Amino acid sequence: MFDKLDRFHHSKTGYAVFAVVELGLAYLFISWAIDDGSWFDYLLALIFMVGFLQNLAKLIGSFIAAHKRHKRLHRK
Repeated sequence: MFDKLDRFHHSKTGYAVFAVVELGLAYLFISWAIDDGSWFDYLLALIFMVGFLQNLAKLIGSFIAAHKRHKRLHRK
């Protein structure tokens, strides 16, 4: 089961899904942190924001790599 989840996470769709989920969690925890002033909520928001940025960077990188492969295959 974890193997399937890992393979999904390393796909373009997986990067996008995990990025959206982590962005939502970051928003949720930053909202709670602002409301309550809890440092723990700020920390969790920061952790999820870093995770979002990592998945976003991997998603963009996978599109760039696919574009380079496509250009390389279609050279004349």
